[in-house]
Amino acid sequence: MQLSIIIVNYYAEKYIADCLNSAAQFSSYKTFEWIIINNCPFDKEKHRIENIFTFIKWIDMHNNTGFARANNAGIKAATGDVVLLLNPDTIVVDDCIYKCFQRFKNDEAIACSVQLLNADQTPQITGNYFMKGGLNHLLPLPYMGSFLRKIAFIFNAKKTNVLSASARQKVDWINGAFLMVKKEAIENAGLMDEDFFLYAEESEWCSRLKKFGELVVYGDLNILHLQGEIINAKTNSADKGYFNLYDKKGLQLIISNNLRIRKQFGVAWYLLNLLFYIIEIPIFFFCSFFNNLIHLKNPFNDWQQLKGFSKNVFVLIELTPTIIKNKNHFYKMI
Repeated sequence: MQLSIIIVNYYAEKYIADCLNSAAQFSSYKTFEWIIINNCPFDKEKHRIENIFTFIKWIDMHNNTGFARANNAGIKAATGDVVLLLNPDTIVVDDCIYKCFQRFKNDEAIACSVQLLNADQTPQITGNYFMKGGLNHLLPLPYMGSFLRKIAFIFNAKKTNVLSASARQKVDWINGAFLMVKKEAIENAGLMDEDFFLYAEESEWCSRLKKFGELVVYGDLNILHLQGEIINAKTNSADKGYFNLYDKKGLQLIISNNLRIRKQFGVAWYLLNLLFYIIEIPIFFFCSFFNNLIHLKNPFNDWQQLKGFSKNVFVLIELTPTIIKNKNHFYKMI
């Protein structure tokens, strides 16, 4: 079996160079097929990267086609029996790609990952579990999310993620920063859904892959992932996680997460989640107003966040007829 590694470039020359340099420390890099999918409208970075890393195959998309479409182009071009979707903001340590591939090709699982680590070596969520109806997407909601989390704890609801995986941890879906998949499984499940621009595409894809076999995380193998650096720079967002629902990045999160609910769980669950998002607007207003008042602050301190969140929810409402119909549509919000 052979491995093809796909990295999507969007003004990420520095990160790609660091990633490839880290991989080139280990002789195993020569045995892999390296494919860079360029989502930039210009090819200035192409010549600089190609001159240094002569072993790469470069494919131009000519514009920002998003994560799913770019990776699909890489999968189609890949000659390996196994493909690895690898974020440019990753650093290879301890020859983890080779070790993962050697273990994976002899494993009955159809998709796998290694444990993602933050720059400070602390574990980063890599493997995840599905919650019925995608209700976990309600947890980032201000005020209501905290209330729902407390209810979940009372009823001992299963956690939706694995912070630090065991040596071989079965999961429902894997973070797209490092996602290794057997080509045979992709032929059965299909490519990534190209309606997605960014976020949630890997979880929807894994829901289809999982029908054909196991997905696992090898917790004893690690790779560094500088989470959110590139997208934050392009959207002027300070949030490296997925709890900021107030700006452009937040809009993309809201649309993509709810699109995934529609595709994976159906219209009824989508409408239920939408209802919670709508109800959150007045809850956000009154709770923030009185919370600030109680703490002797300006009661309208959170006005900008409320305004941004409300604006994003109204965009979701406008797109609802299109989302419900589930016809081909490119949901690019950034």
